Amino acid sequence: MGAAEKLAEMTQEQLVQYLLRLGDNTLVLGHRVSEWCGKSPVLEEDIALANTALDLLGQTQLWLGRAADVQGEGKSADDLAFLRDVWDFRNVLLVELPNGDFGQTLMRQLLFDAYHAVLLAELVNSTDATISAIAEKASKEVAYHLERSRDTVIGLGDGTEESHNRMQAALDLLWPYVGEMFHSDAVDAAAVAAGIGPDPASLRPGFDAIVTAALAEATLVKPDSDFAHKGGRTGAMHTEHLGHMLCQMQWLQRAYPGNKW
Repeated sequence: MGAAEKLAEMTQEQLVQYLLRLGDNTLVLGHRVSEWCGKSPVLEEDIALANTALDLLGQTQLWLGRAADVQGEGKSADDLAFLRDVWDFRNVLLVELPNGDFGQTLMRQLLFDAYHAVLLAELVNSTDATISAIAEKASKEVAYHLERSRDTVIGLGDGTEESHNRMQAALDLLWPYVGEMFHSDAVDAAAVAAGIGPDPASLRPGFDAIVTAALAEATLVKPDSDFAHKGGRTGAMHTEHLGHMLCQMQWLQRAYPGNKW
């Protein structure tokens, strides 16, 4: 079966939903990381986090731009970013959680970066040429994100008693949100059938290998609970934090609709 026939197995709406999941993850996390700008512990971290946020927002422009093209309603990536309400977002719950302290932010980053890296490695082989090209570009940026978050988590986890305790507390808090990234539904099944993307469950071994090794070096204990919050990828449930974040992120466009720089 050729690429065109495989793509036909996935409905337009399913493909849009799949692309929104990719774009909303990077949009929401990019905004969260940007909240550290001017507030980081040291100047180097301020610059590094700002660059990470810019990378994620650049990826968002590509994912949401592709979603808008597939949707075919004359919308832009900006429309999808600034004119949707909470229940229309399809990001995993992990990325919308508040930053907390610096250690919590970097622990969240490590958990997402590990997932993001193994996901993009599979999306490079997508039958959708645009998805493949975006994944190839993004994977180079995410390789740096993962290297940095991994090294920082190790340094803080295996640092002072204070930094170790904070990193363990961050891991314990965030771990229940990890499982959602590997939950599969009808959209994922259609993506697999069409050769668009991988089954999320198949990404778990690669994620576990990266995270387990990092936590061991950080002298941190991985929680043994399998409980997973979920609902963000389908829009069925989001935390209260996303609504507050969107109020800040979207207010200018909503207050002055249609205005441009």
